[in-house]
Amino acid sequence: MGYINMRQCLQDLEARGDLVRIGEEVDPYLEAGAIQRRVFQNKGPALLFTNVKNTTFPMVGNIFGTMQRARYIFRDTLDTLDRLFKLKIDPLLFFKAPWKYLDVLPMLARTMPKRVSQGPISRGETTIERLPQLISWPLDGGAYVTLPQVYSENPARPGIMQSNLGMYRVQLTGNEFRTNREVGLHYQIHRGIGHHHQLALEAGEPLKVNVFVGGSPAMTMAAVMPLPENVPEMVFAGALGGHRMRMVRAANGLPMPAEADFCISGRIVPGRELPEGPFGDHLGYYSLRHDFPVLRVEKVHHRVDAVWPFTTVGRPPQEDTVFGDLIHELTAQLIPTVFSGVREVHAVDAAGVHPLLLAVGRESYVPFARQRQPQELLTNAMNLLGQSQTSLAKYLIIAALEDDPGLSAKHIPRFLQHVLQRMDFSRDLHFITRTTMDTLDYSGISLNQGSKLIMAAAGEVKRRLGMKLPRDLPLGDFSNPRFMAPGIMAVQGPRSTQERDTHDPEMDKLAASLNEAAGMQDFPLVVVVDDSDFVTRCWDNFLWAVFTRSDPATDTYGMGSFVHCKHWGAEKGIVIDARLKSYHPPILDPDPGVEKRVDELGARGGPLYRII
Repeated sequence: MGYINMRQCLQDLEARGDLVRIGEEVDPYLEAGAIQRRVFQNKGPALLFTNVKNTTFPMVGNIFGTMQRARYIFRDTLDTLDRLFKLKIDPLLFFKAPWKYLDVLPMLARTMPKRVSQGPISRGETTIERLPQLISWPLDGGAYVTLPQVYSENPARPGIMQSNLGMYRVQLTGNEFRTNREVGLHYQIHRGIGHHHQLALEAGEPLKVNVFVGGSPAMTMAAVMPLPENVPEMVFAGALGGHRMRMVRAANGLPMPAEADFCISGRIVPGRELPEGPFGDHLGYYSLRHDFPVLRVEKVHHRVDAVWPFTTVGRPPQEDTVFGDLIHELTAQLIPTVFSGVREVHAVDAAGVHPLLLAVGRESYVPFARQRQPQELLTNAMNLLGQSQTSLAKYLIIAALEDDPGLSAKHIPRFLQHVLQRMDFSRDLHFITRTTMDTLDYSGISLNQGSKLIMAAAGEVKRRLGMKLPRDLPLGDFSNPRFMAPGIMAVQGPRSTQERDTHDPEMDKLAASLNEAAGMQDFPLVVVVDDSDFVTRCWDNFLWAVFTRSDPATDTYGMGSFVHCKHWGAEKGIVIDARLKSYHPPILDPDPGVEKRVDELGARGGPLYRII
């Protein structure tokens, strides 16, 4: 059986040497977050801060800081979940070898939550300002809950089977929120709570919402799991946790986990939105202030021995990277059942997840064709962009598995080389413009709006990719060309002053000049960046800078570009303007003074000695 509550988990981690107690006073303003990020980067233990400034509640961070620790936390159920997913793919497996799947039936029995009259969460009450006031980055607009489990129900059909549990950030203080009475609730597009909120607004009623913090670790994982709409996250939590989740009634009438550490109970008020943010986010930049719904707080429940779990996000990899890796590990075998014709997908963490999606799919529409081209791949791509979290992808690059059965989207350098060798840039670029995009991505034309690009590759090798940069390139005001990988070049550009939703005429000139340059047929992908040495230093830098700082339709230029019957193509290849723009938000930079303090904690005699 998995952990019933957070205390059980922490005691177990400490007993096996995978949790360190920090008894020195730690400030939740910048310091706690900086410590957690540094320990994560060093693959260190979970951290229990027992002396947190301005609060009586301890904080715990880096719980899911390594894949080994995440697997250990869910060790009792991962194998059974794997067998359950195998049965979903092929139910006949049960009849072929029933003894292998005997533990699946008890797991299914544990999925449904159980209502009880009371529990530890009911025994304490506090206020918002007495909670740990975590501020992770210097320009954050206030204190945040960074591992929230936001629970809502369909107001027209209340009950757990029509519920949603998601990890939507919650701003506790700052801006115009009334202290202890209101908190900000930031949920992005394509989130389950949005449908519940819409129904409540249509009925003219407040939407009841509970924000759980802590409790069973399975609840945290369930809140980030991309499940089908007809599968409640609470059901998955029971399966992953290995026990039925006991639920009690909160102040607003909705259920809350009896073993949760905290629950902020309230209602979203119709017609009341207030500025939320800024917030240092997982793309590596601040998300800015925008109006979002306000949660009117009715009560803050807590258990007597409550501990406040937290994480910090920023430029990947961070602790949320482990969530993504575990999700990939759990769901990889299900991909072909959800997306017919798709063998593998990889939402690239180094690029911020949603900005770049790589996929391997089937190309069998015309198997007898002498010259194969992407056809079924385009159907696969539209399917990926039409449902689930993959619909938020900005760049979708898809390749045919028939051309290389060993090709994997996880091996990024080889995958991109495979694609660039086979793409016909006059045919295989497909833009979707003026469409929705990730709320946290500011490269588009407005909040929630930008473009997408499908790059598809199938058939024989069409070009030899360059291994050495051409000489005497006509770069004009651009400079410092650098080799990144076969067929990929980075060029340093002057600071961009281009306005949002406009093309840069200097980029058009550069693309036209490169189209005439000798040897450029071997470099079909050119990226223009602020610092070509930084971008080509490693793949993580390249993926982060290129795909978080560009909008496909706005920032893609063609070497020999043309438009034919509304189709845009290029003769030799494309040039992507991946410079920071005037309308992009600031990059996340840590506070030097706080970093110095963290260094001191890691010095000989300090609590983090040999950990950071």
